Amino acid sequence: MSSAGATPDSVRRTVDAVWRMESARLVGALTRVTGDMSLAEELAQDALVAALETWPSTGLPARPGAWLMATAKHRAIDSFRRAQRLAGRTAEIGRSMTQVEEPDWAAALDEVVEDDVLRLVFISCHPVLSREARVALTLRLVGGLTTAEIARAFLAAESTIAQRIVRAKRTLTAARVPFEVPAGAEFTARLSSVLEVLYLVFNEGYAATAGADWTRPDLCAEALRLGRVLAELTPAEPEVHGLVALMEVQASRLGARTAPDGAPVLLLDQDRSRWDRVLIGRGLAALQRAEQSGRALGPYALQASIAACHARARTAEETDWTRIAALYEALAGETPSPVVELNRAVAVAMAYGPAAGLELVDRLTAVPALRNYHLLPSVRGDLLAKLGRPAEARAEFERAAALTRNDRERALLTGRAAACAAGPGDAAAARPG
Repeated sequence: MSSAGATPDSVRRTVDAVWRMESARLVGALTRVTGDMSLAEELAQDALVAALETWPSTGLPARPGAWLMATAKHRAIDSFRRAQRLAGRTAEIGRSMTQVEEPDWAAALDEVVEDDVLRLVFISCHPVLSREARVALTLRLVGGLTTAEIARAFLAAESTIAQRIVRAKRTLTAARVPFEVPAGAEFTARLSSVLEVLYLVFNEGYAATAGADWTRPDLCAEALRLGRVLAELTPAEPEVHGLVALMEVQASRLGARTAPDGAPVLLLDQDRSRWDRVLIGRGLAALQRAEQSGRALGPYALQASIAACHARARTAEETDWTRIAALYEALAGETPSPVVELNRAVAVAMAYGPAAGLELVDRLTAVPALRNYHLLPSVRGDLLAKLGRPAEARAEFERAAALTRNDRERALLTGRAAACAAGPGDAAAARPG
């Protein structure tokens, strides 16, 4: 043990950091042995409480993760023995007790099973759960976030998140979902659910849907951390590398996406010297792994390729919009959706002019799924402004501002509407995000 220089605050920070790194392995190992996810999390939380009680006085262990695992193991064994004694006493009422050989729980917990974390990921993201439940349960069990942290991240009541997690566990138990990595076609289907959850978490951090902040970098960091873990656990899956590549490159821009006062800075206006070149390098390497798989690029790898086009351009003017438009067309072929078509329209406008883009956008105005999607009028307003139609553009920006639930984005859109009212020159200065 080492206690030199350790303060209660520093110990707490260390415990939090260790928990974030080790909780998935703890809960995974305990779930494998107990077959009960709720019990496994309870035992792991007991170990966390023990660390918070013990480490301030004894100092930090040389191997904090191993300390937590050992503590959780001892508590699990005590729990098993209590349950076994109770069962034994019940069974032996009215007759003499016989000594039954105790299962070797300690050996089972000491066994290192590399798939424990992967199993935990797959069960947390099981399609039997709603998307919201999958996100909450994954962040809780795999990410090690507290209920309060998840609630803050998604601007939800803590009681709502707590109930969502409890219901998710009950649903998994009722459905008798096994603690295993699926095989064959089921693996592919379940992996898609896992990737969707990570993508949803990252996107909420990259462009917050509501609240006072334009971005939530901590949420992006958590999704990226989990993505890297998943890539290590499934090295032969190109779409996993594709998603990691996408998140790495997108995360590289976070420092440039806001001004010092927190106001949004759109892509074409960003100071590219503030982009994180290390993250870009990691993203391009992950994309290369996806491309070298020999399989056709999936939706995440295609989006990563689009992000890579931006990352490789030294200036906004050097962006290869023609290639980006072609990549969006390929993406639309893989996963047709109105949102993909809207993004393609932006790329077409940048490559071939705002009139070409507006033609595509106008086809989407009647799509029910985009009726309350604020980016549709935002994009349309931008293109109208560039075409010298400020009155129409202003109306679109005002409509977009009314639809968004993010305070920073609302201020941006209101400002763009005001610029349209100020005159054609100011209106034309509006740029896509």
